Amino acid sequence: MKKVVIHSDGGCHGNPGPGGWAAVLAYGAHTREISGGAAATTNNRMELLAAIEALRTLKQPCSVEFHTDSEYLKNGVTKWVRGWKRNGWKTAAKKPVKNEDLWRAIDAEATRHEVQWHWVKGHAGHAGNERCDVLANEAIAKIKQAHTSAQLKAALAEFTAAQAPVEPEGLL
Repeated sequence: MKKVVIHSDGGCHGNPGPGGWAAVLAYGAHTREISGGAAATTNNRMELLAAIEALRTLKQPCSVEFHTDSEYLKNGVTKWVRGWKRNGWKTAAKKPVKNEDLWRAIDAEATRHEVQWHWVKGHAGHAGNERCDVLANEAIAKIKQAHTSAQLKAALAEFTAAQAPVEPEGLL
């Protein structure tokens, strides 16, 4: 089984706001950088998407040493996801899991590999994390350049509306 080292990061300008994600994958002497973004999203969604896209990049099952500065990602995938699945994607408080779509995706991708998850302190000089931060910020800059402020505002309004909890009919 190939051993791959992955570093990932995600972020937003505003939370929610324009966001970017990035990952650096290393296998032996080979390195691959990937990144992307969204006009309106959250930091947490970008952290999760970075991990999903990094694991999707692997074409066969691998032994993965995964480094993230997101405790949300690390704890979610190593501690919380089993309980959420057992509870029908509800939290212990019986509320829907936030970012369920991405948690389902990362769970599916991670099960294809043997992943060891490691948390690293962000902005602390860790080379892989710092490179991902640069790439994620470049992705955010590209999003901002590709959209007018009116388009970004509209995307934010649409995103925020989609994130609002839906009230059951008849209870209002």
